Amino acid sequence: MTKTTCRGNPMKRLPVIALSLAALGAAPSAAFAAGAHEGHDMPAAGKPQMQTSAPSAEPTAAMDHGGMKMQGGPAPADARDPHGYAGGFTLDGGQYALAGPRQLSLADEHSFGMLLVDRLERVDTRTATSTAFDAQAWFGRDYDRFVVKAEGDYADGRLEEARTELLWGHAVVSYWDAQLGLRHDTGEGPDRTWLAVGLQGLAPYWFELDATAYVGAAGRTALRVEAEYELPLTQRLVLQPRAEFNLYGKKDEANGLGSGLTDASIGVRLRYEISRRFAPYVGVAWGNKFGQTADLARAEGAPTHETRWVVGLRFWF
Repeated sequence: MTKTTCRGNPMKRLPVIALSLAALGAAPSAAFAAGAHEGHDMPAAGKPQMQTSAPSAEPTAAMDHGGMKMQGGPAPADARDPHGYAGGFTLDGGQYALAGPRQLSLADEHSFGMLLVDRLERVDTRTATSTAFDAQAWFGRDYDRFVVKAEGDYADGRLEEARTELLWGHAVVSYWDAQLGLRHDTGEGPDRTWLAVGLQGLAPYWFELDATAYVGAAGRTALRVEAEYELPLTQRLVLQPRAEFNLYGKKDEANGLGSGLTDASIGVRLRYEISRRFAPYVGVAWGNKFGQTADLARAEGAPTHETRWVVGLRFWF
């Protein structure tokens, strides 16, 4: 018999190579199938099999849930102690431990308060020297609180002007409170009482805004807007620009006020925080009167614009 060879024709070798690769691929598959079903009866085609043996009650060291392995067992011997840097304090014991379950809810609100004297300063101008104050206190909870605001000037041993507000504040959105209450003005002229409705909070880019509208007797109306910004220069030096604008809807000659924009003040203060609660400062402010208010001031021989040099103290507790 003549021996057939395919060495001379490459195309004749392809069936032989394909058969060889198929045999090599089928061998491990058959071995895997045999090992996987070793010791188990093959179910009949189309007939489901019931499990007759109880599952093992022993926990496994690793469980596979959808491809994610969850490791169990004790921590490694070299694992870091979770309380190693706690100074002896834990969630269940120590100075800061809280009794009961550690859960937070709106029902856990507590009452707290604060007094901030933002400005207590000596003011020097070219013609006079006075003492000014601007303070705010509040007491309540996260959403509702009682607010007191007071601002005024003393000069020559008497109260030139003062504004006191008693308000109820309610949080309407994050960083903003709506306020409703009364304002009472005292000083050299007749006293005035107003209904106050305002909004106070922290605007984008960290501007502190306080805008309040007022309605008084005899059809009087007013609007006051105050803005502040704190710029930390160092850990203790803080530069604080501040601006204030007042508008009145009706002329009040007895108190030296016209209608429209009556006055504005723009200044800057540099304070040194000995602590966050106690900081002396120096600064300068420019005050101007406008329109009918400026005309009334000229008629009385008072200046319509002035530069105020200030030195004062800011504190809170």
